[in-house]
Amino acid sequence: MSAVLVAPRRTPIGNAGHGFAGHTVTELAAPVLREVAAAVRGAGITAEIDDVVLGNCLGPGGDPARIAALAAGLGTAVPGVTVDRQCGSGLDAVMQAALRVESGADTLILAGGVESASTAPLRFWPGAEPVRYTRAPFAPPGFPDPDMGPAADALAAARGISRDRQDAYALRSHTRAAAADFTAEIVPVDGVERDERIRAGLTAARLARLRPSFGVGGTATAGNSCGISDGAAALAVLDEADAAGLPALRVRGAAVAGSDPALPGLGPVPAIRKLLRRTGVGVGEIGIVEITEAFASVVLAVADELGLDEERICPEGGAIAMGHPWGASGAVLLVRLASQMLRPGGPALGLAACAIGGGQGIALLVERVA
Repeated sequence: MSAVLVAPRRTPIGNAGHGFAGHTVTELAAPVLREVAAAVRGAGITAEIDDVVLGNCLGPGGDPARIAALAAGLGTAVPGVTVDRQCGSGLDAVMQAALRVESGADTLILAGGVESASTAPLRFWPGAEPVRYTRAPFAPPGFPDPDMGPAADALAAARGISRDRQDAYALRSHTRAAAADFTAEIVPVDGVERDERIRAGLTAARLARLRPSFGVGGTATAGNSCGISDGAAALAVLDEADAAGLPALRVRGAAVAGSDPALPGLGPVPAIRKLLRRTGVGVGEIGIVEITEAFASVVLAVADELGLDEERICPEGGAIAMGHPWGASGAVLLVRLASQMLRPGGPALGLAACAIGGGQGIALLVERVA
């Protein structure tokens, strides 16, 4: 069996503390799941939904996927499970769903990711003031465990990626996202209808004036890094035979890999290499690559290591311009791939990949179904 992805949908991506400031993960994920389910039913697919698999990093605990499935009106018989592979969670959720469908164990799964940085719990330890929870440790004592911003600066320094080059890539991301129309893939939520971070009119001069965000001498800035964000994305995963005639992306393969925790931005490199070995696909055959643009230095380092054509990476902009709702971002990549690949004349092969804190990478290869 071959698993395919259909009905890709996402919320707008909101800036933390703004349009979705009061929206929980349930309130973000449920509308998207509801829309994906409706699209599947509208296409004549009557199979029962076997599961809902959602990635999430910061969430409230418990099982957000099951709670969102209930809130979406999918019925009490539809279960849900939540996946945490940090920034790769949404992509991992789809990978797991695809493997289950390919095995024949399941027929139809809704998969994706959700994140609400705005409503992340306040946590505290004895003797300390409550603080907004940002992240768990990425690695145990004795291993490097840098925050992603300083790690991006360290990666740029280690690979000789200049501030000018990062800003030039960021300008491309901002410019292309501002020129793109994402309406068809977006599910409006409570009056929020567009990505909040995207803004037109940024120039190289304005980006150059921004100060380093993570310390004197650093090269990552607010302009060439992603924003902290809220959002959700999901797709339906089912057997190709059951999706006959529908616009779809076939899952060709997926891979995860570990890497140096000190330079987590390089995590996609071994994952992509493993994936290409497994599938027998060469880098030059891939028409479009969606990498989570957490930082320009990360995307550029991965491109340099693998020999990727930068023009094929995030052709309509990425997280630098749109924002990075951590647990959802991997699924957002697949929604973006689907929107571009399923157009007339779209590329035949696409790749989605995420760098993950603590030194991991995840990658998934999809093919347009003719």
